[in-house]
Amino acid sequence: MNLLEEEAIATSPEPVSQAGALFAGDTGVLPLDVRRLLCQLLAGPCVDAARHAVLWPVLLRYEATLRSQLCELFLELVVDREAGVAFARQADTGELDTPVLLRSLPLTFIDTVLLLHLRQQLLEGEAQGRRAVVEEGMLVDALSVYEKHFSTDRAGFAKRVAAAIGKMRESHVLERLRGSEERYEVSPTLKLLFSAEDVQALTQVYRELRGATLVIGEGTDEQ
Repeated sequence: MNLLEEEAIATSPEPVSQAGALFAGDTGVLPLDVRRLLCQLLAGPCVDAARHAVLWPVLLRYEATLRSQLCELFLELVVDREAGVAFARQADTGELDTPVLLRSLPLTFIDTVLLLHLRQQLLEGEAQGRRAVVEEGMLVDALSVYEKHFSTDRAGFAKRVAAAIGKMRESHVLERLRGSEERYEVSPTLKLLFSAEDVQALTQVYRELRGATLVIGEGTDEQ
């Protein structure tokens, strides 16, 4: 072996074994559970202490790390320890031109009034120390004050409310109770989605609408 061969061997790249690597080519540094938690926050809509019993203690232990990781993506971590929920939302970046990673859910008029009603049910349940449980038929009745704003009959209005309920179910705002087809629990996350100022402004608008004679036609109820 000559000197050139020895130098070639000495300078050959060696396979890199990253400490804590979970798979080939992994250069991440976070433990497996923290990465799973980060994925759940990004996939949304939330991490719930009841539904994610394994991940919730990890969130509390690595909260600062998760906040930092999300900030790299212009996202903010919202945690309500008392309610046992956490989720990621777009950070207020002011005048900075930043990409929007989280998918927004367009809401119709009836979606929004349903959300306000569910939020009220949640707050009343919490004040009384009980879970907020709603029934589909009662939701149709509760929202019927807005029925005159739609150029449809009772069946058509009920169909709109059912579609809104389906959207809330897909977003995990409503969780169907086991053994029941029409009863749902309202997610504690809901009270974090609207600020008190948002609720006050929306409530005022819809209070005025209840007294108005405006008819909102098909396909024109997008917010």
